[in-house]
Amino acid sequence: MTDRAMRIVFPERGRIELEEFDVSDVGPGQVSFRTRFSLVSSGTERIVLHGRFDADTHWAGYARYPFHPGYSAVGEVVAVGEEVRDLAVGDVVAARVGHASHHVTDALSCAPVPSGIDLQQATWFGLAKIALMGARVAEYGLGARVLTVGAGPIGQMTVRWAHAAGVRHNVVVDPVAARRRLAERGGATASVAALVDRDAIVAACGHAQPEVVIDATGNADVFAQVLPLVATRGRVVVLGNTGSPSAQRLTDDVITRALHIVGAHDVLSMLDPPWDGDRAIHDLFFHVVRTGRFDLEGLVTNVFIPSDAEAAYLALDEHPDETLGVCFDWTSS
Repeated sequence: MTDRAMRIVFPERGRIELEEFDVSDVGPGQVSFRTRFSLVSSGTERIVLHGRFDADTHWAGYARYPFHPGYSAVGEVVAVGEEVRDLAVGDVVAARVGHASHHVTDALSCAPVPSGIDLQQATWFGLAKIALMGARVAEYGLGARVLTVGAGPIGQMTVRWAHAAGVRHNVVVDPVAARRRLAERGGATASVAALVDRDAIVAACGHAQPEVVIDATGNADVFAQVLPLVATRGRVVVLGNTGSPSAQRLTDDVITRALHIVGAHDVLSMLDPPWDGDRAIHDLFFHVVRTGRFDLEGLVTNVFIPSDAEAAYLALDEHPDETLGVCFDWTSS
């Protein structure tokens, strides 16, 4: 062991701690980096923290305590293995690893962060990848009518991919005004406060039902509400990952209007080459950010030091309307 470091852990349901751990030696094809910032995946991490999932779902296998949360970290390379050729000490990289001060991971899983990109904003790469999975299976293109339901973290990324792809009517539904404003900044052409406001949604989509509806909420009750909204022979993408999928209910719209329902998740096997690797997707994300087609301004709403992790998750629980993007700052840890 070469160093000692700190990481956030859920030792059991409902508990949050900061624990010390040993940093392993760097292997031939690996890099070691010191984390600067990591982004909380508020839906996933709170489902695990509070055990809000059904026993017969994939969550039961994923959420095993002690659980080390997080999967979006940005940091500076401090050591490289002897077989690593495309990364060097001092490079800033993004990797799908947890909330910890130090990491040793495969070099191929690290994406270089281009200079000029704010490092707190860069931490959105992980959630952007999940939203891209939804965009790929949605199969929308130039001029499409797309409705995103939910302007939380995944919904914000979903709106921005649709904008980058040239969607003409890029509409979002969310009850929180601040989140609607951020979605509009990111490319939403219109926003609606309530899912039940069908007339406003149709008007915002060019006086036609959307061809694609993307459910980014993770709320099982929303699924049945979006089915009547999509156009006949349209496509509904289930992107938000609920802990209670058995509560999602079909309506007769599926049969009577020949709807297509497709799921999307953080699973690379869903995609064909060259998009079946994290690094290719992360490189694309940083490209569209660097070239001004993916606006991240304002999405990081709260920054906590790791020793205040308990306060960070409490803020997410008690003030969800005010805590869209929560970052941990590891620079002084």
